[in-house]
Amino acid sequence: MLLSHKSPDSVINVKVEFGEGAGKVPLDAIAERAKKYQPKPKITYKMIQEYVEKKNGFKVHTAYIAEVKRYLGLTMYDAPNVVEELKQPRKHPPKEKMEAITEALKYFEVI
Repeated sequence: MLLSHKSPDSVINVKVEFGEGAGKVPLDAIAERAKKYQPKPKITYKMIQEYVEKKNGFKVHTAYIAEVKRYLGLTMYDAPNVVEELKQPRKHPPKEKMEAITEALKYFEVI
């Protein structure tokens, strides 16, 4: 594998045989190890909204989810439509909605 444009000083050829048997690398073991290093799926606000609605029977606004994430000190991504100054002050979610969103974040292993 070349990592630069310079010509290599030396070359090592490696042969690996996959499959079952002596001297072969089993594919099942590789697949299991790869699962450990797989990144977790990104949790979206829509997924959180759907979970809260299904579990608690009410809808939550994305602004409430963002406020709970700010309150908990979680990482926030820069929105592409962000503005310098807010037109309206941020609204804090009611206690029941805040608890429902926190429960959803725990369910998705964000916190």
